[in-house]
Amino acid sequence: MRMTDIQRCEVRPGRLFEWTLSPATVATAKALPEDSRPPAYIQESHIRTARSVREDGLFVPTWLGAAFDIPGRADLDALGEALRGWTLRHETLRSGFRWAGGPGDSIRRFTLDANAVSLHREDAGDFTDAAVLTQHLQDRFDTTADALRWPNLIYTAVVRDDCTSVYMAFDHSNVDAYSIHRIPAEIHELYAAAVAGSTAGPVPVSSYVDFCEAERADADRIEADHEIVARWREFIHRCDGRLPAFPVDLGLEPGSALPTQKFMRQMMVDADAAAAFESYCRPYGGSLVGMLAATALFVHEVGGEPVYRTVVPFHTRVKSQWSESVGWYVGGAPIEVPLSEASDFPSALRTVRAALQANRRLARIPLARVLHLLGADFRPTSPDLYSIVSFVDTRAVPGSQDWTDRTAYGLLRVSYGDQVCAWITRLHEGLWFAARYPDTDIAQKNMRLYVERLRDVVMGTARRP
Repeated sequence: MRMTDIQRCEVRPGRLFEWTLSPATVATAKALPEDSRPPAYIQESHIRTARSVREDGLFVPTWLGAAFDIPGRADLDALGEALRGWTLRHETLRSGFRWAGGPGDSIRRFTLDANAVSLHREDAGDFTDAAVLTQHLQDRFDTTADALRWPNLIYTAVVRDDCTSVYMAFDHSNVDAYSIHRIPAEIHELYAAAVAGSTAGPVPVSSYVDFCEAERADADRIEADHEIVARWREFIHRCDGRLPAFPVDLGLEPGSALPTQKFMRQMMVDADAAAAFESYCRPYGGSLVGMLAATALFVHEVGGEPVYRTVVPFHTRVKSQWSESVGWYVGGAPIEVPLSEASDFPSALRTVRAALQANRRLARIPLARVLHLLGADFRPTSPDLYSIVSFVDTRAVPGSQDWTDRTAYGLLRVSYGDQVCAWITRLHEGLWFAARYPDTDIAQKNMRLYVERLRDVVMGTARRP
């Protein structure tokens, strides 16, 4: 799916309907006892960061979403049944958190039984202006899919005679990009079954809530003297006591308020060039290594840094049982790329490959656990702890061949932040680039230059014999 913001996902006028968890479901949730399964460290860090930023007086929406079309005027009863069935399939969507108060101000989970979940449909009326509808959707998603409230998801459909566009938004604590990628095919399948009158229940999948419990138990077994903690301590020390930002000038003044962000997106190269790039990079580990190597060369050229330091996101679905599960299955590994050993693209590839091979296993321990063990004061002042460059090949995702016909997009909320978050996606059509970055003239200039340099590197490999 092409990652974009809601302003650029081809919203068209129509009659809007919204589904949220019903008042009866919410009332039941309020009376639920504690679920002994704890939040994942990444969930807890996300919620605490949201509260910290909110206490500083800034509301920073951080939801993710999906957009896709269903042919014709949808059967709303069948669509509602499909949406409820999908919600029941993924336990994290009916699980939330409460502040327990007291020493440590802990976060406690609660989880609804499947039979307690129902959706409420609301007719929000006709929208004849696409810009007005787009702003309405963004406002609704900001308010509803918020880390500090529950329920924090919302489903909508814009109904027309020719097609029905579905827009869904979730607080990040429940979904990652891979979860979003799977949504269009799953909802289409459930909707077709509902239209056909099928009474088959939702296909069971493994629960992210169970994964959270298992991952946290593993993480809690390590202590401050663990080798992984020591490696992170050394890395952060070499980053001057911080987690790494994008090491080029972004036009930010030290100590200034959290800036608004801009968004950029484009098809970087076509399918043939993407295939040639992958082929060239495969001996070194593939396109991820290639993109990091190209980024290292860029930041050295533009920022003059002798070493490129970054945290590389990796999925934590290491067992096949989690492959169909919706959740936030992401860890991070720190890498350092000395540019003295990476004077050109082939040597940069070798250096990045060595760094990833040495450090990838560090991603198996949640960073929030590591920071706690380090005892450092990492009170977040930004929704992003560090900048990222992410690469995902989505061509094997079920239904990915239909994304263009279904006008399918993954949705990102662009609001405030002092970091650079870049997502490079391998689609059937080629390589798609999307990024959010601080809204300054200098950052915009350097981000445009960054995309140009990435494209030059990719096309350079495509031209090689």
